[in-house]
Amino acid sequence: QEQLVESGGGLVQPGGSLRLSCAASGFALDAYAIGWFRQAPGKEREGVSCISSDRRVYYVDSVKGRFTISRDNAKNAAYLQMNSLKPEDTAVYYCATAIGIVVGTGECAGMRDWGKGTLVTVSS
Repeated sequence: QEQLVESGGGLVQPGGSLRLSCAASGFALDAYAIGWFRQAPGKEREGVSCISSDRRVYYVDSVKGRFTISRDNAKNAAYLQMNSLKPEDTAVYYCATAIGIVVGTGECAGMRDWGKGTLVTVSS
């Protein structure tokens, strides 16, 4: 059974850091793009970052310079390093696999599997 499991969320003070992990089981990640998405209370889900199978990356403007996406195909996992966190980063974060990316923007496209999410709360 194909499965994605996120971990690493928690409560952090503004300016702090967290590293989210996305572990895949039942299939190999290496052929797919991997995206991180988030949904804050009362808001629509938004794409945060995407990394293609050949490691091209995309970030939404609000996280550029603060978040870094990476993947380790040998470990069948992906990561989202989040630095300089702000209260507006508070959300449930999801990872997902994608068939590919949008030409020109690099956003993930053709989503396949989704994890159940991990909660990130940025608050003092």
